[in-house]
Amino acid sequence: MGATTNIEEKARRSFDVNMIRPYTDAEFKEFCLLNKNYRIERLANGNIIVMPPTHTATGGKNADILTEIGFWNKKTKLGKIFDSSTGFTLPNKAIRAPDVSWIEKSRWDALPQSEREDFAAICPDFVIELRSNSDNLLALREKMEEYIANGCRLAWLVDTYQKQTLVYSPDGSVLVVPFAQALDGGIVMPGLKLLMAEVLAD
Repeated sequence: MGATTNIEEKARRSFDVNMIRPYTDAEFKEFCLLNKNYRIERLANGNIIVMPPTHTATGGKNADILTEIGFWNKKTKLGKIFDSSTGFTLPNKAIRAPDVSWIEKSRWDALPQSEREDFAAICPDFVIELRSNSDNLLALREKMEEYIANGCRLAWLVDTYQKQTLVYSPDGSVLVVPFAQALDGGIVMPGLKLLMAEVLAD
Protein backbone atom coordinates (compact mmCIF):
# COMPACT_ATOMS: atom_id res chain seq x y z
CA MET A 1 0.00 0.00 0.00
CA GLY A 2 2.81 2.40 0.82
CA ALA A 3 4.40 2.06 -2.62
CA THR A 4 1.08 2.66 -4.38
CA THR A 5 0.41 5.72 -2.27
CA ASN A 6 3.83 7.17 -3.10
CA ILE A 7 3.30 6.61 -6.82
CA GLU A 8 -0.14 8.21 -6.74
CA GLU A 9 1.21 11.17 -4.80
CA LYS A 10 4.07 11.57 -7.26
CA ALA A 11 1.59 11.52 -10.12
CA ARG A 12 -0.45 14.27 -8.49
CA ARG A 13 2.67 16.36 -7.95
CA SER A 14 3.68 15.85 -11.59
CA PHE A 15 0.62 17.80 -12.67
CA ASP A 16 1.78 20.78 -10.63
CA VAL A 17 4.78 21.30 -12.91
CA ASN A 18 2.88 20.76 -16.14
CA MET A 19 3.81 23.40 -18.78
CA ILE A 20 6.26 25.17 -16.47
CA ARG A 21 9.55 23.81 -17.78
CA PRO A 22 10.88 21.62 -20.59
CA TYR A 23 10.77 17.85 -20.04
CA THR A 24 13.64 15.59 -21.08
CA ASP A 25 12.92 12.26 -22.79
CA ALA A 26 13.34 10.39 -19.50
CA GLU A 27 11.11 12.81 -17.57
CA PHE A 28 8.43 12.66 -20.23
CA LYS A 29 8.38 8.85 -20.19
CA GLU A 30 8.12 8.85 -16.39
CA PHE A 31 5.30 11.39 -16.51
CA CYS A 32 3.40 9.20 -19.00
CA LEU A 33 3.85 6.13 -16.81
CA LEU A 34 2.51 8.00 -13.80
CA ASN A 35 -0.52 9.33 -15.68
CA LYS A 36 -1.62 6.43 -17.88
CA ASN A 37 -5.25 7.55 -18.05
CA TYR A 38 -4.37 10.71 -19.95
CA ARG A 39 -3.27 11.53 -23.47
CA ILE A 40 0.01 13.39 -23.15
CA GLU A 41 2.12 15.11 -25.79
CA ARG A 42 5.38 17.03 -25.64
CA LEU A 43 5.83 20.22 -27.63
CA ALA A 44 8.99 21.00 -29.57
CA ASN A 45 10.11 23.34 -26.77
CA GLY A 46 9.94 20.49 -24.23
CA ASN A 47 6.76 21.61 -22.47
CA ILE A 48 3.99 19.06 -22.18
CA ILE A 49 0.25 19.17 -22.64
CA VAL A 50 -2.17 16.84 -20.87
CA MET A 51 -5.51 15.91 -22.38
CA PRO A 52 -8.34 14.02 -20.66
CA PRO A 53 -9.72 10.80 -22.15
CA THR A 54 -11.62 11.32 -25.39
CA HIS A 55 -15.35 11.96 -25.06
CA THR A 56 -17.47 8.94 -25.93
CA ALA A 57 -18.90 10.28 -29.21
CA THR A 58 -15.50 11.45 -30.43
CA GLY A 59 -13.94 8.11 -29.50
CA GLY A 60 -16.57 6.36 -31.58
CA LYS A 61 -15.80 8.55 -34.58
CA ASN A 62 -12.07 7.90 -34.14
CA ALA A 63 -12.77 4.17 -34.15
CA ASP A 64 -14.91 4.41 -37.29
CA ILE A 65 -12.17 6.23 -39.19
CA LEU A 66 -9.44 3.90 -37.92
CA THR A 67 -11.52 0.91 -39.02
CA GLU A 68 -11.81 2.25 -42.57
CA ILE A 69 -8.06 2.90 -42.78
CA GLY A 70 -7.51 -0.58 -41.36
CA PHE A 71 -9.64 -2.19 -44.09
CA TRP A 72 -7.64 -0.41 -46.77
CA ASN A 73 -4.30 -1.31 -45.18
CA LYS A 74 -5.25 -4.96 -44.68
CA LYS A 75 -6.12 -5.18 -48.37
CA THR A 76 -3.06 -3.36 -49.71
CA LYS A 77 -0.49 -4.37 -47.04
CA LEU A 78 1.36 -1.13 -47.78
CA GLY A 79 2.20 -0.12 -44.24
CA LYS A 80 1.36 -0.05 -40.54
CA ILE A 81 -1.49 1.83 -38.87
CA PHE A 82 -1.60 3.20 -35.31
CA ASP A 83 -4.31 4.42 -32.95
CA SER A 84 -4.54 7.58 -30.87
CA SER A 85 -2.52 6.19 -27.97
CA THR A 86 0.66 5.93 -30.09
CA GLY A 87 3.39 8.52 -29.58
CA PHE A 88 6.00 9.47 -32.17
CA THR A 89 9.10 11.59 -31.63
CA LEU A 90 9.23 14.06 -34.51
CA PRO A 91 12.47 15.51 -35.90
CA ASN A 92 11.79 18.76 -34.01
CA LYS A 93 11.74 16.69 -30.74
CA ALA A 94 8.00 17.08 -30.20
CA ILE A 95 6.26 13.86 -29.17
CA ARG A 96 2.86 13.70 -30.82
CA ALA A 97 0.03 11.16 -30.78
CA PRO A 98 -2.26 11.62 -33.82
CA ASP A 99 -5.79 10.21 -33.68
CA VAL A 100 -4.89 7.95 -36.61
CA SER A 101 -1.49 7.47 -38.21
CA TRP A 102 0.14 5.29 -40.85
CA ILE A 103 3.75 4.54 -41.77
CA GLU A 104 4.82 3.13 -45.14
CA LYS A 105 6.03 -0.49 -44.85
CA SER A 106 9.70 -0.02 -45.82
CA ARG A 107 10.10 2.80 -43.27
CA TRP A 108 8.44 0.75 -40.53
CA ASP A 109 10.51 -2.34 -41.36
CA ALA A 110 13.68 -0.25 -41.12
CA LEU A 111 12.94 0.78 -37.52
CA PRO A 112 14.96 -1.20 -34.95
CA GLN A 113 13.00 -3.02 -32.26
CA SER A 114 14.28 -0.62 -29.62
CA GLU A 115 12.60 2.28 -31.46
CA ARG A 116 9.34 0.38 -31.92
CA GLU A 117 9.15 -0.18 -28.17
CA ASP A 118 9.68 3.52 -27.43
CA PHE A 119 8.20 6.76 -28.77
CA ALA A 120 9.75 5.96 -32.14
CA ALA A 121 11.84 8.72 -33.71
CA ILE A 122 9.86 8.85 -36.92
CA CYS A 123 7.17 11.06 -38.40
CA PRO A 124 4.23 9.11 -39.84
CA ASP A 125 3.63 9.36 -43.58
CA PHE A 126 -0.06 9.99 -42.95
CA VAL A 127 -1.97 11.39 -39.97
CA ILE A 128 -5.54 12.20 -39.07
CA GLU A 129 -6.68 14.52 -36.31
CA LEU A 130 -10.37 14.63 -35.43
CA ARG A 131 -11.64 17.87 -33.97
CA SER A 132 -13.61 17.31 -30.76
CA ASN A 133 -15.78 19.87 -28.98
CA SER A 134 -12.90 20.76 -26.67
CA ASP A 135 -10.32 21.29 -29.42
CA ASN A 136 -9.16 24.72 -30.55
CA LEU A 137 -9.21 24.83 -34.36
CA LEU A 138 -6.23 27.18 -34.62
CA ALA A 139 -4.13 24.92 -32.39
CA LEU A 140 -5.11 21.90 -34.46
CA ARG A 141 -4.18 23.65 -37.68
CA GLU A 142 -0.79 24.52 -36.22
CA LYS A 143 -0.34 20.86 -35.26
CA MET A 144 -1.13 19.76 -38.82
CA GLU A 145 1.44 22.21 -40.16
CA GLU A 146 3.95 20.78 -37.68
CA TYR A 147 3.36 17.26 -38.99
CA ILE A 148 3.94 18.40 -42.57
CA ALA A 149 7.05 20.41 -41.63
CA ASN A 150 8.50 17.30 -39.99
CA GLY A 151 8.06 14.98 -42.95
CA CYS A 152 4.42 13.87 -43.02
CA ARG A 153 3.29 13.42 -46.62
CA LEU A 154 -0.47 13.69 -46.12
CA ALA A 155 -2.49 15.02 -43.18
CA TRP A 156 -6.25 15.21 -42.70
CA LEU A 157 -7.90 17.47 -40.13
CA VAL A 158 -11.47 16.17 -39.83
CA ASP A 159 -13.80 18.90 -38.56
CA THR A 160 -17.14 17.38 -37.55
CA TYR A 161 -18.60 20.79 -36.72
CA GLN A 162 -18.09 22.35 -40.12
CA LYS A 163 -18.49 18.92 -41.78
CA GLN A 164 -15.33 19.29 -43.80
CA THR A 165 -11.79 17.93 -43.88
CA LEU A 166 -8.71 20.10 -44.32
CA VAL A 167 -6.17 18.21 -46.41
CA TYR A 168 -2.54 19.24 -45.85
CA SER A 169 0.24 18.46 -48.35
CA PRO A 170 4.04 19.00 -48.32
CA ASP A 171 3.76 21.71 -50.99
CA GLY A 172 2.02 23.91 -48.42
CA SER A 173 -1.43 23.63 -49.93
CA VAL A 174 -4.52 23.10 -47.79
CA LEU A 175 -7.53 21.67 -49.59
CA VAL A 176 -10.99 21.94 -48.06
CA VAL A 177 -13.05 18.81 -48.76
CA PRO A 178 -16.73 18.75 -47.68
CA PHE A 179 -17.93 15.55 -46.02
CA ALA A 180 -20.16 14.93 -49.04
CA GLN A 181 -17.07 14.69 -51.26
CA ALA A 182 -14.76 11.66 -51.17
CA LEU A 183 -11.26 11.99 -49.73
CA ASP A 184 -8.45 10.45 -51.78
CA GLY A 185 -5.21 8.98 -50.45
CA GLY A 186 -3.42 9.97 -53.66
CA ILE A 187 0.12 8.72 -54.24
CA VAL A 188 0.74 8.37 -50.50
CA MET A 189 -2.03 5.82 -49.93
CA PRO A 190 -3.10 4.62 -53.40
CA GLY A 191 -6.62 3.32 -53.64
CA LEU A 192 -7.79 4.84 -50.36
CA LYS A 193 -11.10 6.68 -50.71
CA LEU A 194 -13.24 7.77 -47.77
CA LEU A 195 -16.59 9.54 -47.78
CA MET A 196 -16.81 11.11 -44.33
CA ALA A 197 -20.56 11.66 -44.72
CA GLU A 198 -20.88 7.86 -44.65
CA VAL A 199 -18.01 6.98 -42.32
CA LEU A 200 -19.21 9.38 -39.60
CA ALA A 201 -22.95 8.95 -40.15
CA ASP A 202 -24.86 8.61 -36.86
